[in-house]
Amino acid sequence: MRVLIADDEPLARVRLRGLLARRSDVTVVGEVADGEAMLEACVELAPDLVLLDVEMPGLTGTAAARRLAGLPAPPQVVFCTAYEQHALSAFELGATDYVLKPVRAERLDEALDRAAARRPSPRPERGAWLRARSGGDEVRVALDDVLYLLADEKYVAVHHAGGMWLIDESLRQLEAAHGERLVRLHRNCLVPRSRLQGLKTLPDGRVLARLSGTEVAPEVSRRNLPAVRQLLRAT
Repeated sequence: MRVLIADDEPLARVRLRGLLARRSDVTVVGEVADGEAMLEACVELAPDLVLLDVEMPGLTGTAAARRLAGLPAPPQVVFCTAYEQHALSAFELGATDYVLKPVRAERLDEALDRAAARRPSPRPERGAWLRARSGGDEVRVALDDVLYLLADEKYVAVHHAGGMWLIDESLRQLEAAHGERLVRLHRNCLVPRSRLQGLKTLPDGRVLARLSGTEVAPEVSRRNLPAVRQLLRAT
């Protein structure tokens, strides 16, 4: 389960990150400190779940959750807050759970388990294949054969051992459908988790991903780097 942490308190983010690290079924895809940044991260990172504080500068957690519901495939929300009085509003907004600070490990586990139980079951066919276009023909490519997926302005290119095909789905749609098998490197690039071999840091500070089966080394954005490193440590 892909989790985004949204809290303006650095110590609270550290606490949540430490608690989440105990679970092998959770990947922290990012951390943000305000509601606007949370909305942007949800569009870019497509998390399954947001751990959301209520009182944040600018856009509050409840206001952000209300706008979040307007996304095509909104993530679940678990509020983590020190304020009891917002619980009713939170559940009216469709929150999965409402956890009071200081967050206890067993209480957070309960919320995570509830979120996991509410996730839709993946469809096996979509988990194994992508529909693509090669010239005027419609073809299928096995997800296991994909090297990386790269988005341009109007299409997504599937690079595989046999060449390159185009698909109609966006990276966000692909991530929502195959999130357990793909990892986002930057805004325009997804790779199968099974292809990720390691990272290389360049003298100018940029970080590249080493992938099996190809010499291409896509750049990893600073926003996505923590999640990629966590994934590599877990494998």
